[in-house]
Amino acid sequence: MRHRMLFVFAAAAAACSHPAGTASPVSPASPSAAPSTGGDADLVARARAIHSRVITIDTHKDIPDNFATAAADPKTMPSQVNLDKMKAGGYDMAFFAVYVGQGARTDSGDAVAKQRAMTKFTAIHRMAEQMYPNLIEIAYTPEDVIRIHNSGKLIAGIGIENGWVIGHDLSLIKTYYDLGARYMTLAHTSNNNICDSSTDPKGPEWHGLSPFGKQVVAEMNRVGMMVDVSHVSKECMMQATALSTSPVIGSHSSTTAIANVPRNMDDEMLAAIKRNNGVMQTVAFTGYVKVQPAVRDTAVRKLNEEFFGPAPARGGGGGRGNQRASLAPEKLAEYDRRMAEIETRWPSANVQDFVNHIDHAVKVAGIDHVGISSDFDGGGGVKGWNGADETFNVTLELVRRGYSEDDIRKLWGGNVLRVMGENQKRAKTRA
Repeated sequence: MRHRMLFVFAAAAAACSHPAGTASPVSPASPSAAPSTGGDADLVARARAIHSRVITIDTHKDIPDNFATAAADPKTMPSQVNLDKMKAGGYDMAFFAVYVGQGARTDSGDAVAKQRAMTKFTAIHRMAEQMYPNLIEIAYTPEDVIRIHNSGKLIAGIGIENGWVIGHDLSLIKTYYDLGARYMTLAHTSNNNICDSSTDPKGPEWHGLSPFGKQVVAEMNRVGMMVDVSHVSKECMMQATALSTSPVIGSHSSTTAIANVPRNMDDEMLAAIKRNNGVMQTVAFTGYVKVQPAVRDTAVRKLNEEFFGPAPARGGGGGRGNQRASLAPEKLAEYDRRMAEIETRWPSANVQDFVNHIDHAVKVAGIDHVGISSDFDGGGGVKGWNGADETFNVTLELVRRGYSEDDIRKLWGGNVLRVMGENQKRAKTRA
């Protein structure tokens, strides 16, 4: 772990000194811009110095159900993020996702969701408290983040993906908060008892939040847990953002202006984030960064089905990334060769495409309301930032486009720490 200059939370707040919603000057983004090659030694050196001083926080990293076991060792497992790669890339903090894919909305289904959530909570604690306590520590407050970082350790946050894990039991919000969860995504790819998803093929069920969902938002505010409005329908996002008395987070979303897919946020939603004083964590998920022709999607789907079987519901957590790691060497080589053929014909999104989304979000919502996430090991990653060890490339591109060190500090973590801290501060006043 690289030791960096002292960074106190008060300084982080001071770094957010631009008036809310104002963007720092940024050079125009060009989707067709050539990837940064690092030819400008002065620029690269300046970017490395900035990268060494800021705290980099990725607000969404998936884990498998067998995480923190001999079969999935957090330090060395063959995934986009492991502790060795975090150190190598200056990827200081990840919010490890307690993800549970949507299942039956019944009493027995709710019990299964709770059990699976607890399995992942236990795994994250096992990683930090039993397996690698000298390498990584769980942060419960922004002050913890600063303290752990200054100690030289990596930092683990915890986020919940899919509010189904509470079933109909509001008391579980406090239970999960006490275990370290600092945000909860209200829904995932299907509607649930809280709200509508942006991608449920059945369409809206509640036209936003359900009556129970409104209680969930109020309880999350009371407890101090950030309301996560990624994955949910626009109606739900707008209602939850208006209803929440604390700043919300979009833990992993990008912009429809650049890639018009249902999972992304349009300018009206970004403006709502700004009004709420929240933050949208721009996600480096290639399908949300760059819209590809249907023929490419079909080719990738058929290749994945040939090697892995039908597309999973991600119920095991970790998506294709962990399935790929399970292939025998000869099968992996064949998979990579054929995927490279697809990539040559239809290039994937890259870091420049990704930062185009950051540029647009900053333009609309302001520098104080935008952050960064990956969705690593859950399908995320773009060329140039396809693992924790490549994290510097994002900072380099931000420097290349003219973002200041203060701007980059906000994007890489200052903004989400502000939102996290504000949720906790307001919760204390309600106690």
